[in-house]
Order: sequence, then structure tokens, then C-alpha cells
Amino acid sequence: MAELVRVEGRAREAERGAVARLSVRRRWAAALTVCLGLFLLGLDLTVLNVAVPQLRDALNASMRQTQWIVDAYVLALGGLVLTSGGLTDRLGRRRAFVAGLAVCAVSSVAGGVVDSPGRIIAARAIMGMGAALLMPATLCLITDLFPDPVQRRRAIAVWAAVGGLGGACGPVVGGWLVQEASWRAAFWVNVPIAVIAIALARAFVPADRRRSLQPRPRFDVPGAVLSASGLLVLVWAVIESPARGWTHPLTLGAYAVAGLLLAGFLVVEHRGTAPVLPLDLVRPARVSTAAMALAMMSFALFGALFVVTLYLQGVLGCTPWQAGLRILPLPGGLMAGAALSLWVTARRGEKSSVLLGLITVTAAFGVLARTSAGSGYGHLLVFLVLGGAGAGLTAAASTACVMNAVPPSMAGLGSSVNDATRQVGAALGVAVQGSLLSSAYTSRLDDTFARSPAPVPAQVANASDNVLSAAAIARRLPPAARERLRAAAADAFVHGLSHAALAAAAVVLAAFLVTLLRLPGRAAAEAAHPAAPVQ
Repeated sequence: MAELVRVEGRAREAERGAVARLSVRRRWAAALTVCLGLFLLGLDLTVLNVAVPQLRDALNASMRQTQWIVDAYVLALGGLVLTSGGLTDRLGRRRAFVAGLAVCAVSSVAGGVVDSPGRIIAARAIMGMGAALLMPATLCLITDLFPDPVQRRRAIAVWAAVGGLGGACGPVVGGWLVQEASWRAAFWVNVPIAVIAIALARAFVPADRRRSLQPRPRFDVPGAVLSASGLLVLVWAVIESPARGWTHPLTLGAYAVAGLLLAGFLVVEHRGTAPVLPLDLVRPARVSTAAMALAMMSFALFGALFVVTLYLQGVLGCTPWQAGLRILPLPGGLMAGAALSLWVTARRGEKSSVLLGLITVTAAFGVLARTSAGSGYGHLLVFLVLGGAGAGLTAAASTACVMNAVPPSMAGLGSSVNDATRQVGAALGVAVQGSLLSSAYTSRLDDTFARSPAPVPAQVANASDNVLSAAAIARRLPPAARERLRAAAADAFVHGLSHAALAAAAVVLAAFLVTLLRLPGRAAAEAAHPAAPVQ
């Protein structure tokens, strides 16, 4: 064992020396290559959002099935990223990055040729597994490439901006592809991006030879199974609740099972000798609070992206391409927020940047909650700019806070904690906000039909069964009835949108208060974790 430690120490020193010898241009070429893989990962989070109406028409999919198509990817990513963080440390970061891209490419080909909702859900889940393998490697490689704290902070800000940019640009890319080709093109577009990223990684990203010298740790099978299955059951319960009823015995049973599985996961991790998630790693307030803030921001923003793309097409009458273009102010605000976080962090510390970001996101959802059937795009534009700026501030500062608080030897696990909380938050955001929208929409439209002085035809009444049904039903009605149904459906939709936005605002406001009370300020953080010397 002593000899192994000495060999490991020499290998670490050799690797640090190899990184130190890289030119600045080579480091940034490697970092941008890593960010290209991260952009692909973010793109796949939202690229199918604008294709929901087309998926329904082409595959006769229900609202629940389309939610699963969107959520299968992010659920697999969030459920497995903790496990893959340890794999990244064992396999090597470049190997994990390249392998994850390869899995994404192969599963994208499968998703582009299958023809049923169930098979598409399976393809999206496998794609999420590949993303779970490459995502921790991206942040680990960034921290390896930039040992200097100032340069690392800038690189992490770029990393956070690109990750958000990919998710925010998904509707634009997906909208153009759906309009010019079909929803299948949203799968095929991944293949050339993945191939290019793999080629660039082999050319510019330094190989991580040190990992092959480490002994192979035992794999925490119980922890991995409990975490993934607990999240799966929880998201299933949230998505199925509107259709089955929030108090249906099966729904309540699913919530109880999810709680037991996740509680069992914590017990196993506490007692295990080689846990997927070492609880000591996340116990410090700088890690747990920053990760929580990132999760709640992702819950709000990615859930809203799902709802807003439906609003743009179903209420404002945009085509998929037009809807995607109208989402662009969000990534613009996100990049501005990530840049601003560098300035705020340098002067006021990471806590101030996180707090400013969270309160900005809360204000944005306050604006969104006031949407009415007569609101135009200008009202939505305010939300997109504010929400994007707040998300950029929060993501960059929270990520830096987590990664600066974990020791370099556990960078893979630190990255996986950061990534897992972000993706679990996103999965729950799509599930919860989509379910709240569906429940409120159905209730409001049923009330409208109940107050109607004339009998409502059966085909019109069916519009309340599914948020996606009204437009298809309206096209088959006479002009007067068509306009009445569209007006009623628009009113019901913005009613549901307001409910979802209020829930998101409450979640982010709670995260703001917790961060205010628990996250150490600049002086306390620097005293506990002095900055590494500049190399």
C-alpha cells in the first residue's frame, strides 16, 4: 500500500507538471472542446421542447408521454451522474468524456429511426446515460487545466454560461429543425456535433494517465440503485398525478415509495465504506447550500422553458422556429449574468452573486405569473431577460463555490454533486411545472364549459383532457366555435402558466432565504478555505 501511495504521488506530480507545460492557447483549446460537449448536453435538455405538438400529432402521444420524452433524458442524467463522478475519477477524464459523447451519438441515431413514444423515451434515457458519463468529466477537466484560481474562475464562468446556453438554444435549434425537416432531425443533429467533439478531444484534451494507476474501488451498487430508482419513482408520481389524481392511492403510494427509496439511499451512503455520495463531502455549508441554490434555479428555469415553449405555440400562435427565436433573449441574459458574476464575485464574493441571481430569478417569475390571455410577447421578453441574467449569476457563482470547496483529489465527486443537483432540479422542474400547468388548465377549462349556456359538444369538451388537444380540435370546428374554443383554451393555459410560475417563484425565494442564512460570506469562506497558490 505504501508503495502504491508513493507511485500515486509521483504520478500526480507528473500530471501537474504536464498540465503546467501546456501553453495558454492549448489550455483554452481544450477548455472550449470540453464546452462543446457540454453545449451538446445542454442542447439535448430542451431541443425537443418546441417539438411537443409535432410529437403528439406524429406519434399520437399524450401529454404524459411527451413529458416523459422530455424528462427521460434529464432523469437518467440526474439519477446516474453521482455514480459517473466516481467512474470519471477511475477511468480518466478524457476517456469518460469521449465515451459519453459516443453513447450520445449512438442513442441519437436510435432516436432518429424509432417510431413509437416508448422507444423514443428509451432512446432519450440512454442518451441521458451518456450525458451522465461526460458531464462530470467536463468540470474536472476545467479545474485540471486551470490551477490558477483567477483563471479557473473565468473558465468556470465560461463553462456555466455554455451549459446554460446549450439548454436555452435548444428551442431555437429544435424549432428550425422541426420546421425545415421533422422532429427526428432533433436527434440527428447530435451526431456531427459529437463526432467533432470527439476528434477535438483527442487532439487537444490531455490524457489522464494517472487514473490507470489507482486501485479499482468497489462499486456502490445499492447506493446507485436506490438513488436512481428513488428519483425515477418520484418523477413518475409527479407526472402521473394530474391524470390519476393527486390523492389517488397509486399516486400517494408512489410518493411514499420514492421517499423510502431516497431515505434508504441516505442510510446506505452513511454506512457504506465506498459510497456513491460521501456525505462528508456535501455536509459543509459551502457545498450543500450552493448545490441547493443551483438545483432550485434549475427547477425553475428548465420547468419554465418547457411551459413557455408551449405558450408561444399554443397561445401566441408561433411556429416552432418562431418560438425558438423568441427564446433567444434568455441565453443572451444568461451569458450577461455569467459575465456579471465575475465582477460581483471579485468585489463582493460568491455569496453576493448567488443571492443577486436568485432574487433576480424570483422577480422574473413574479412577472411571468402576471401573464394574462391578452399579454403579448413584450411581457414574456421581460421574464426571459431577467430569468436568464439571474440564472447566469447563480450558476457561475454556485459552481465555483462547490468546486473551490472540495479537495482536488475529489474533484470528480464534487463535479458530480454539482451536476446531479442541477439535473435533478431540472427533471423535477419539468415534471412539477408541467403537471401544475396540466391540472390548472383542465380545471379552468372544465369550469368554462360548465358555465356555458349552451351544451358543449363532446369533441370540444375533450379539449380539457390534454393541454395539447385544443388546437387540433379547433381546426375541425366552424369559425365561430373555433374562436370560442381557442379563447377559452388560451385563458385556461395562462391560468395554468401562472400557477406554475408562482410555484417556481416560491421555490427560488426559499432558496434565496436559505442561502442568505447558511452560505458563508467571503471572509468566513476564505478563512476556512484559503486560495491555492498561483502556479
